[in-house]
Amino acid sequence: MMSARMGFALLVGAVACSTHPVAAAPQTFDRAAVDAVFADLTESPVPGCALGVVRDGELVYGRGYGMANLEHEIPITTKSVFRIASVSKQFTGAVVAIAAMEGHLSLEDPLRKWIPELPDYGQPLTIRHALNHTSGLRDYITLMRLRGLRGDDFYTGEELISVQVRQEELNFPSGSEYLYSNSGYFLLAEAVARAVGKPFREYAAETVFGPLDMAQSHFHDDHDHIVPLRADGYAPLDGGGFRTSMTTLDMIGDGGVYTSIEDMVLWVHALTTDGLRPGLGATLETRGVLTSGEVIDYALGQQHGEYRGLATVGHGGSWVGFRTDVVRFPSERTSIVTLCNRSDGRPSPRARAVADVVLADRLGPRASPRARAGTADGRGTSTGSPISDLSPYVGTYYSPELDVDYHFVEVDGALIVRAGAGIDELVASVAGDTLRARSWTFRFTRAGGEVTGFELDAGRVVHVRFERVSTPGNR
Repeated sequence: MMSARMGFALLVGAVACSTHPVAAAPQTFDRAAVDAVFADLTESPVPGCALGVVRDGELVYGRGYGMANLEHEIPITTKSVFRIASVSKQFTGAVVAIAAMEGHLSLEDPLRKWIPELPDYGQPLTIRHALNHTSGLRDYITLMRLRGLRGDDFYTGEELISVQVRQEELNFPSGSEYLYSNSGYFLLAEAVARAVGKPFREYAAETVFGPLDMAQSHFHDDHDHIVPLRADGYAPLDGGGFRTSMTTLDMIGDGGVYTSIEDMVLWVHALTTDGLRPGLGATLETRGVLTSGEVIDYALGQQHGEYRGLATVGHGGSWVGFRTDVVRFPSERTSIVTLCNRSDGRPSPRARAVADVVLADRLGPRASPRARAGTADGRGTSTGSPISDLSPYVGTYYSPELDVDYHFVEVDGALIVRAGAGIDELVASVAGDTLRARSWTFRFTRAGGEVTGFELDAGRVVHVRFERVSTPGNR
């Protein structure tokens, strides 16, 4: 019996290794218009993107634009293997759901049943909460940055868990709000590994990648592991050109999947047809529900949405030099997969531009442009104004949850906050004792007129308490 991969290979194998278009079915759309969406990636040797348009399980149009490797000028193809960042979460969601189907755990289990090191926050914090970003868990990437680490600093999963364990409270009571947290998905991978008694990478290979013949796909839990046909990640330089942008971190669950356009054809088809395990698709598309009864758009690693009148299910990804997007149009049995190996790749707007061509006769009118307020997590980014009197804030403050000192110092008449090797930022005034640096908000507290500490809000981490431990006069 012919496997799914063998049949697919016969279909596109002869041409997929080139940068020329892969056409697996008669076209009903303007291929030149699709190529025009990526025209900026073909004018010179630059990093780029791989595109896959999937309909009824076939790659109706696939092509690489730009280079997978600049040093050796290796072009991107539909076989190129990309890190897909947070698009990985839908694979994690599937693995967790399968573990529940097999009786290893329950989606309603308290996360502490499998990660007992976590503090008892006095309320249920379930696996389902973590899957839907309603757990309240503080995001580990933000936590590490707040500890003063630089983007390319190395730390292990064990160190990450130890920092998570230090958190004395959640961002909010579990189930009451939605706030994106990579910590939940990292801890889910650890919980599954403990429940099934084997590494998460192996269990994912046995339950998802293997059954779907996704031979080029895996969870990358060892940064020294060699990946055949890997596309390197890049970031643009201010003066032109690019630098390599990869990671040495080995965390998986929240990210870490490497895959190709060819493998993603098999994945999106399985999602669309419930082709992996009967009933799995419905579980993966079940939206989260808050304790208030409000139904949110997020569902076990996928986001429900709408584009020009058509319902969509998908997710984006962003990590180091990779930007990715997968969007499915279930009613049209069509999916668009865009994998980029440059940090300015903009896969999501490119994917919608491709949809404008591929689904031109099915889409509704375009929405009128409108201004967007705030950031992706709903918190503002005002830079503030100069601080009239710096002296009340100058000093050192300590957070037991982050185990780090923040030093507020006066430099040339301005207030600067410093911590570790990664934080050296100008601080501005918002109002009263509320200050801001980057998109971080410091709400200072006083007793007897003297500043005693502050609470820090930083998007995916809020209400982190710092206590004053010194002033310039008592060091």
